[in-house]
Amino acid sequence: MRDPYEVLGVTKSASHADIKKAYRHLAKKYHPDHNKNDPKAASRFAEINTAYEIVGDEDKKAKFDKGEIGADGKPRFAGFEGFGGGPGGFGGFSKGGAPGGGRFDFNFGAQGFDASDILSDLFGGARRGPGAGGAARRGGDVVATARVPLETAIRGGSTRVVLPSGRSLDVSIPAGVEDGQQIRLRGQGQAGPVGAEAGDALITVKIAPHPRFRVEGRDLRLDLPVTLYEAALGAKVPVPTLSGTVELAVPAGSNGGRVLRLRGKGLPASDGKPAGDLYVSLKVMLPEAPDAEFEALMKKWRDGKPYDPRRGS
Repeated sequence: MRDPYEVLGVTKSASHADIKKAYRHLAKKYHPDHNKNDPKAASRFAEINTAYEIVGDEDKKAKFDKGEIGADGKPRFAGFEGFGGGPGGFGGFSKGGAPGGGRFDFNFGAQGFDASDILSDLFGGARRGPGAGGAARRGGDVVATARVPLETAIRGGSTRVVLPSGRSLDVSIPAGVEDGQQIRLRGQGQAGPVGAEAGDALITVKIAPHPRFRVEGRDLRLDLPVTLYEAALGAKVPVPTLSGTVELAVPAGSNGGRVLRLRGKGLPASDGKPAGDLYVSLKVMLPEAPDAEFEALMKKWRDGKPYDPRRGS
């Protein structure tokens, strides 16, 4: 593994903000979605994420700087401490008895020797000794974002997500999922120490912008163009919804910007939550082509029956 500072192109004295800035720049540059024709991009992306997992975390960074962990995030084995510092690293052995044969007296100090301490050093804190609970430390969780079209959020489906490690996963999206909802994939996070379970992958669902609808929680919003005479006289007009076109009654005398609600026409019911509503904002539109008769009518109205809609505002 390369030095994480070298991978991110920063110095050891760089601030957390500078490290984060460098990571974001490189992650965006080498993201597999942006480099589909470059087979090396995925491995470079994974290397960048691994480096940031070390120096982007204050605790891990401090341990790496002290030499307690390596560039792969695993503890460095520095020998059997407590055996003394004699030649070969095995002081604490006193040889006695007859010349050429003899016996060895093992002196481990007043506290005695606990093999679980060595296991802890070797395997990242996984203790098996009495009083340690008999459980190894679990691997860390990872986070990622799944950006899906509105149609997938409505009906459900599958999408591919790239984890910070560069590994890709196919994530099942449940029907009726909300924007910002989190999906937990157990065992898909960072590997745990020997004997421990892996962490989880926490996938946040983001609904991509739709050309027609705007998503607000479980509700939808829609701008609906109407004619001047539909707004003035009232009318029944077709409105697109997620399940097909329906008729909406526009009350007579409706102003532009008036909001009408279609109950249950938002995101479908899911996980015990009721279906959302569709809020329709009226947008009064004038004729696109010039029309002499229409202009004459508007001038007659202006001169004969003027009114000020901005009065009091």
